[in-house]
Amino acid sequence: MSTIVAMHGIAKHYRLGAHEVPALRGIDLQLSRGELVALTGPSGSGKSTLLNLAGLIDDADAGDYRLSGTAVRGLDESVRTQLRRAAIGFVFQSFNLVPVMSVAENVEYPLFLAGVPKREAQARVAEMLERVGIADRSRHRPDELSGGQRQRVAIARALVKRPTLVIADEPTANLDSRTAGDVIEIVRELCHQQGSACLVASHDERLTVHCDRVLALRDGVLQ
Repeated sequence: MSTIVAMHGIAKHYRLGAHEVPALRGIDLQLSRGELVALTGPSGSGKSTLLNLAGLIDDADAGDYRLSGTAVRGLDESVRTQLRRAAIGFVFQSFNLVPVMSVAENVEYPLFLAGVPKREAQARVAEMLERVGIADRSRHRPDELSGGQRQRVAIARALVKRPTLVIADEPTANLDSRTAGDVIEIVRELCHQQGSACLVASHDERLTVHCDRVLALRDGVLQ
């Protein structure tokens, strides 16, 4: 299995007034193609910081991060943005769907940003909505859907561009137990089939039993 994420000695600090607060301390993390890894830990342990670094939203203060072999630390912001759009899909706790767009339009949006031709994009959207079990809601707006349905749309949007890395932040926190299990199984199946590595931050024990590995983060250190 080829390595998608390779982090070595990653450190991140934040400044609060005159004080420097360590958020991550010497993180070593590897994710392989098709692997679903859960990141657990209490609030303030550094989970969100690590997700932001892995997702190229923020940059580390020290250490080396390679995404599919590309060194990303210190890249120009425009290059980081292009790489993020091309290689990373995000699934959020609050779904982050565009309310004025239909389900199909929300899923198609990252393909539009990537310049995928319209006919190909529509075919990929239709296939993805079928795979997440929500094809019959393609013309609906997000506010016409249940929480589980909206999360399925968010998953379809994240994976329709066939990213090498999927970042999921508490994707089951607002869902009931049955829906949460269905949602994480969809993520697991699609990541395995597409060969995407997936890093999921969660407090939800219902989620972690579906993952290939579970890592614990405490005070900025992986246990």
